[in-house]
Order: sequence, then structure tokens, then C-alpha cells
Amino acid sequence: MSKAPAKTELDRALALDIVRVTEATAVAAALWRGRGNEAAADEAAAEAMYRELERLAIEGIVVVGEGDEHETPLLYNGETVGAKGGGAIKVDVAVDPVEGSTLCAKALPNALSVLAVAERGSLLKVPTIYMDKIAIGPGYPEGLVDLDATPADNLKALAAAKNAPIAEITVCMLDRPRHAKLIEDVRETGASLRLIGDGDIAGVIHVTKPMETGIDIYMGIGGAPEGVLAAAALACIGGQIQGRLVASSEQHRGRARAAGIHDLDRKYHMRDMVMGDLSFAATGITDGSLLEGVRFTKDAIHTHTLVMRASTRTVRWIKAEHPNISKFD
Repeated sequence: MSKAPAKTELDRALALDIVRVTEATAVAAALWRGRGNEAAADEAAAEAMYRELERLAIEGIVVVGEGDEHETPLLYNGETVGAKGGGAIKVDVAVDPVEGSTLCAKALPNALSVLAVAERGSLLKVPTIYMDKIAIGPGYPEGLVDLDATPADNLKALAAAKNAPIAEITVCMLDRPRHAKLIEDVRETGASLRLIGDGDIAGVIHVTKPMETGIDIYMGIGGAPEGVLAAAALACIGGQIQGRLVASSEQHRGRARAAGIHDLDRKYHMRDMVMGDLSFAATGITDGSLLEGVRFTKDAIHTHTLVMRASTRTVRWIKAEHPNISKFD
């Protein structure tokens, strides 16, 4: 009996299948929430995500993972995950089991479990280094803001497009010493700043719902893998993002070369980072502006997930109640 041919396009049901993956991952991380142990939360979440991915009918290559093979035992860049076999969908996989490890360890807002599954060859492979980013939500002319423009020019353009004064614009960025000049430049314009300690995927996603989150634009340097995951989210929900890799050491430059990237001055647009159909899911670990965190009650485990698909722009908000059994399933 011959095997069924492998699927080449994303099955729309996969968008819901990956919800189970991020739900289980968030629950595993939430068991360590507020305990001050980032490593334990990361390890538990990675194990849960790997286990659930192995149940999916995919043959996935981890394009955006937890690091290189010598750095992490699971979900490393280049690892093959999924049930594989006949009929498995060949896909790219981008993971962040705990987006905001420090947030989870301290029980601070906006820790997420994040997963994107895309058509094979459609996600930009980036090394585990930094990326300078700028992002806005949907509904604006293409190219309204630009990574090469000054903060003042970008904020003036955004304020004009919103028909609002710059004083009503809020910028989100990571609270890091490297952003001292950028913070000064933003404040000189009169715009407001929302400085976050961690979690720049969530920071980018927040620009898509400014009426709810209070955030209009994301700026600054964060992780390159997180930049690709953020672009995946915007490809589904709408918005614009640009990024440029930042290699701050010879080790980082070596990682870029190993990933086949030799032009570190290149500016990546969303279409460069995400080139095909994909499904994206994020489940809250801690309470945040968009998603509620995992809640444990006597009889159930409650999760809150955002799941989206690029080709249809379908956005689902899923509140699930799972029996409170010893093994989440």
C-alpha cells in the first residue's frame, strides 16, 4: 500500500492544532510563575512545546529556535520536529516557549508562549543576535515610518496619519542602557514612552490594538529571532515592521556568517522575514494587555490564546477551560 503524498500547503486546521501546543507550553511555564527561576520555567516550557509538536502531522524545521544545537537540547535551530511520516506537512517552525522569561519568573505582565508554523522556506533564518526594529499597526500607508528616519520624523509622520498631536503618541521599547539616546530623542518630541523590561514580541503585537494597549509604535533593539516571530504575527493581523541585524561582537558576526548572512547593513521588511502562508499562536502565561495568563482553579486550568492565519487574516481569541488533571492534555 503506497503512502499518501506529503502535503505542500498549510492545512487550515493546523491553525487550531497549534493552539494546543502553546496552551500546554504556557501551562508548563505558569507552574514556575513568580518563583524566580527563569531556567526552570524555560526548560519546562521547551519540553512541553517539543512534546506537543511531536504530536502534529508536520515535518517541521526549526528556523527560529532556542539557540544553536550546542546551546540547547530541544528546539534548537535546524532541528526537525513533528510526527513526520506520510501526509506530514513540510513546514518552517518558529518558537519561543517563554517570551519574557524574566516576566514569568517575576510574575510580571505579558509573558507569552509563542509559536508560528509556516510554509517550508518562507521564514527568514536569523542567528541568535540582536535586531533593530520599528513597527506600527494596520491601516497606515506603506512606508509611513522607516528604520533609517529619525525618531522625530517617524513620530511626526505617525501623528499626522493619526490626525493627533505627537503628545498623544506612545512609543514602546525595551528598557535597556543601549536605548539611552533613543529614549532622549523620543522624549524631546513630546511623545510618551512605555518602557518594558522584557518581551518585545508582545511589544510589537501591542501596536496592532492601540485603543486597548495604549501603544502606537514599537522602536529599538531586541532579539533577532523575536523580530521574525513579531513579523509573523503582523503578517496575520496587519501592520508594518522593519528590522536590521545588529552584530555587537565578533561572535555575533560569526553567527551571522554561519547563517549565510553577510550584509549586516541590509534592512529587512516584513515581506523579507515572512514570505508565505503561516499560522501564529500566542498563549498568555501571565496577565497582559492583550491576553490573560494561565489560571489554576480547583477543577480546571484556564488559558487565553490568540491564534491567526496570514492567508485569510482570520484572528481568533480562544478562552479554554481544561480539566485540572495531573497531566495537561
